[in-house]
Amino acid sequence: MINDLWYKNAVVYCLSVETFMDANGDGVGDFQGLQRRLDYLAGLGVTAIWLMPFQTSPDRDDGYDVSDYYNVNPRYGTLGDFVEFTHGAKQRGIRVLIDLVVNHTSDEHPWFQDARSNPDSRYRDWYLWSDKKPANADEGMVFPGVQKSTWTYDEKAKQYYFHRFYDFQPDLNTANPHVQAELLKIMGFWIQLGVAGFRMDAVPFVIAEKGAEVTKPKEQYDMLRMFREFLQWRLGDSIILAEANVVPKENLNYFGEDGERMQMMFNFHVNQALFYALASADGRPLTKAITDTMSRPQTAQWGMFLRNHDELDLGRLSEKQRQTVFSEFGPDKSMQLYDRGIRRRLAPMLKGDRRRLELAYSLMFSLPGTPVIRYGDEIGMGDDLSLPERNCARTPMQWSTEPQGGFSKNEKPVLPVISGGAFGFEHTNVAQQRRDPNSMLNWMERLIRMRKEAPEIGWGDCVPLDTGDKGVLALRYDWRENSVLVVHNLNPTPVEVEFDVGLDDDGATLIDIVDDGSSQAQKNGKHKLLLDAYAYRWFRVGGLDYLLKRREI
Repeated sequence: MINDLWYKNAVVYCLSVETFMDANGDGVGDFQGLQRRLDYLAGLGVTAIWLMPFQTSPDRDDGYDVSDYYNVNPRYGTLGDFVEFTHGAKQRGIRVLIDLVVNHTSDEHPWFQDARSNPDSRYRDWYLWSDKKPANADEGMVFPGVQKSTWTYDEKAKQYYFHRFYDFQPDLNTANPHVQAELLKIMGFWIQLGVAGFRMDAVPFVIAEKGAEVTKPKEQYDMLRMFREFLQWRLGDSIILAEANVVPKENLNYFGEDGERMQMMFNFHVNQALFYALASADGRPLTKAITDTMSRPQTAQWGMFLRNHDELDLGRLSEKQRQTVFSEFGPDKSMQLYDRGIRRRLAPMLKGDRRRLELAYSLMFSLPGTPVIRYGDEIGMGDDLSLPERNCARTPMQWSTEPQGGFSKNEKPVLPVISGGAFGFEHTNVAQQRRDPNSMLNWMERLIRMRKEAPEIGWGDCVPLDTGDKGVLALRYDWRENSVLVVHNLNPTPVEVEFDVGLDDDGATLIDIVDDGSSQAQKNGKHKLLLDAYAYRWFRVGGLDYLLKRREI
């Protein structure tokens, strides 16, 4: 049934167990600590938690180098602790999504150790080997500037092995039917322990053809249908949220023409245009990106986000647009990463300007899709640029003014807690903001409630409106004879705009659902709005006469 698509009107909260809450005082976050914070998350209003990797791992890539898919990293607790957590989340009406990292394993995984030790190993063909280093080994690196090759020689195997990511993450041969069967077994295992779905990492690489002889890899899209069919057989409303940074013309290949593949996918195309809009006060490329990604099956949904655990990838923007974003949000080389992105959190990118932060989050929450926020977003956490690569934006959650921000009683946490300055835990923390009715935290809670009360955004058709000002973005959502209108002023100055809502709306009232007040249409059917710098407005298109008239049409 279409009403069972819970992800259409969800609010997803992404966190790392490692840096969220430490219960046993060893300096590392754990599932017992996360369990203690479930009521906080429920109070915030999130309906789904997305956990970054927590399985057994040497932790050379923040857990994305998995060495045992069927267990919990002992630093975070036990499988029993995990089940207690999923049960506690379910009691509070919160679903749990976990990272599914199956493009590659750790080089310490028993499969790879067995494969490299014996050419006749049953696991040898689970990875990709070559007697000679392929000519294109210096192409296609995921981490340019840090990673030098995609093929590395293994002394024990006497062959080169393929790795799209770091050299300690050998790629799995996902075309191998035995590997595919194992991937389904992994998903089935975690579903049985209370998981509602998966955020699948690096999907284009998972389904791409691999091998020394492959120069232009083709995607094996049938694998996506296989994953979905298996999940829906095991748990009918479970989903996959795909990480796939692809161009719009490829979207339906991942969703499926009839919605038979991925249920959700992150909208990187809109994300990059959104940051250009914030940097340039020009919403036109964002409107185009929304329009370009509008087409999708009825059961499919976009995941909308601002910042995540990786760098802000700007690779899809033009060179001029990219430099505009760099100049505004990451002018120093220390703020940039992999020659394509910015490694900062949002609050310091926007210089802590509350007006711009509210504008950015209001805009993201009102884009056509499901909002995904990251731990610390709700209090405006900062970053630590002294930490290497992406760790600068992966620092521990700041709970209070206690030592280590209340994250841990250990003096040496897994990563340093941000201290000092405007973003230090002494000034930016949950405890203080809970007591302040005007804090970022309490504002975010109201925004989440407002988004959940506007299902038109998640379910309805999105119609961009012409406001006559490139810096004012207006989107109308229509669903079940109801309409919601959201307006955002990207300009640093106040503006007045006049526009047509476009619903035969003579006499219709725009009822403000953020603040008290309403706007009556003029005689010509146009609405006139005065917007402060960086202002945002959410409206219902209302008025009893109008609604009755609309139902008669």
